Amino acid sequence: MSGYRKLGKTSDQRRAMLRQQVTDLLQYKRIETTVTRAKEIRPIAEKMITLGKKNTLASRRMALAYMTKEDTVTKVFKEIAPKYADRNGGYTRIYRLGPRRGDAAEMAVIELVEG
Repeated sequence: MSGYRKLGKTSDQRRAMLRQQVTDLLQYKRIETTVTRAKEIRPIAEKMITLGKKNTLASRRMALAYMTKEDTVTKVFKEIAPKYADRNGGYTRIYRLGPRRGDAAEMAVIELVEG
């Protein structure tokens, strides 16, 4: 099967979770989650930063339509995207942390690369 991972959730739950995690990643620059979620978050977060690099009204509205916090969108457009102006992709990094104590799910940290 190709495409995306279902992550054990219905489509609306999955979309809401990914929106929130992408928003948190861009707000705090680093979050801890499972490896599979981190792999799903990465392309979306990179797309949001690319929208920030375009810095048009249309791209800002597209980012606002996806992210859950308006101040995070402003942060992406004013602070984060200019840092990556000379970089073509690869704005995030995933570190594996090992299994989680409760259910042995493989954990990871996803963070923004210092640009």
